[in-house]
Amino acid sequence: MGNGPAPFLDIGRRARDLLTKDYNYDQKFSLAIPSSTGMGFTATGVKKDEIFIGDISTQYKSGKTTVDVKVDTYSNVSTKVTYDWAPGTKAAISFSVPDHKSGKLDVHYVHRHAAINSSIGLHPSPLLDVAAATGLNDIAVGCEIGFDTSTSSFTKCNAGISFNKPDFSAAVILADKGQTVKASYVHLVSPLTGTEVAAEMTHSLSGFENTFSIGSIHKLDAFTSVKTRVSYSGKLAVLTQREWRPKSFATVSAEYDTKVANAAPKFGLSIALKP
Repeated sequence: MGNGPAPFLDIGRRARDLLTKDYNYDQKFSLAIPSSTGMGFTATGVKKDEIFIGDISTQYKSGKTTVDVKVDTYSNVSTKVTYDWAPGTKAAISFSVPDHKSGKLDVHYVHRHAAINSSIGLHPSPLLDVAAATGLNDIAVGCEIGFDTSTSSFTKCNAGISFNKPDFSAAVILADKGQTVKASYVHLVSPLTGTEVAAEMTHSLSGFENTFSIGSIHKLDAFTSVKTRVSYSGKLAVLTQREWRPKSFATVSAEYDTKVANAAPKFGLSIALKP
């Protein structure tokens, strides 16, 4: 499987990204300025109704160490220090100010046929999260467990399996501590136009309820793509994205709820610049 299997969160990601990624119904702007000297800069702003939220991030790389610092509109400062201590293994310490309970240690390990991500809070009653995945050829299986040491209870317990080929991908995930089954499928219809279709169905074992979403993506040309989505709730969504320069995107999204009388469509605009 190349350099190793994808982590657990990548199980079902191909369909999930097609159905949800880049849909945005606010006004969003981001500017990323990389640097060959190891210092990078990113600024992001989002306008929701009449409220503006933004943050500024910097990233510094030196040898095996990467330091990320982010300051948001409310003067919260988040810091993350990542160290690659061995091939396939890296550790990260993160914390936020003024949240004194935000300290966390993450350890990531990737082997040829296994990937393990673990996280533990750095305070007296921490949350512990462990996700593991293993794969061979086109099949990947994995699970993730969350444990709250303060209550001695599991916060999450999920498992999944996926089968991936260049022209299609299928995945089944047992989530919400065994109460929900999620099945997804994505199929490449035309390699020439990049046309793909995807479907995701969720079944609640406790409430016997089913939900689903169906979507597609089609490339109008090498720089422009169109996505569509229909959900069980009657919401119709469409997205157009244009890469007007390398790694710089303009995205327009719209959504209409067919089940709400006289409902106005929602529109969103996202501009992402990377000089």
